[in-house]
Amino acid sequence: MYPYIYNYANLNRQSSIQSDKLIRDIEKAISGQYSAIQCYAKLAKMAPTDKQRVKILEIRDDEIKHYQRFTQIYVNLTGMQPNVKIIEKCPNTYVKGLEYALKDEQETVDFYLDIAEETNNPYIKDVFRRAAADEQNHAVWFLYYFIKNK
Repeated sequence: MYPYIYNYANLNRQSSIQSDKLIRDIEKAISGQYSAIQCYAKLAKMAPTDKQRVKILEIRDDEIKHYQRFTQIYVNLTGMQPNVKIIEKCPNTYVKGLEYALKDEQETVDFYLDIAEETNNPYIKDVFRRAAADEQNHAVWFLYYFIKNK
């Protein structure tokens, strides 16, 4: 009887569901960045050379920037601070930590690209695409150090 109203209501509901998923995914990304920041500080302390330590701290600085940008997006979308928690514990040895970081960075690339695809907001799209590119670069460094130290 009122097909346009019905379709509009469905569209609104679908938009709300997508928005809720985006917010949950961004909050998960924030916790992931927080976990990485903690882990990479630990890895940097275990690094066998100054060169490796400096690079890991540079990667950690990138993660801090991602954390800050994601948090800003989250606050702008929700009006609240995110519930941040460590997702996984960082291994206690350097080589295991490198392997963990390498896998985590690789998985994070896909996750961030998925977030970029699920939003129509150009700023959020750009932030997550750029973060995905950074994560891929980080994975290459961790792979290099993993192979070198194995």
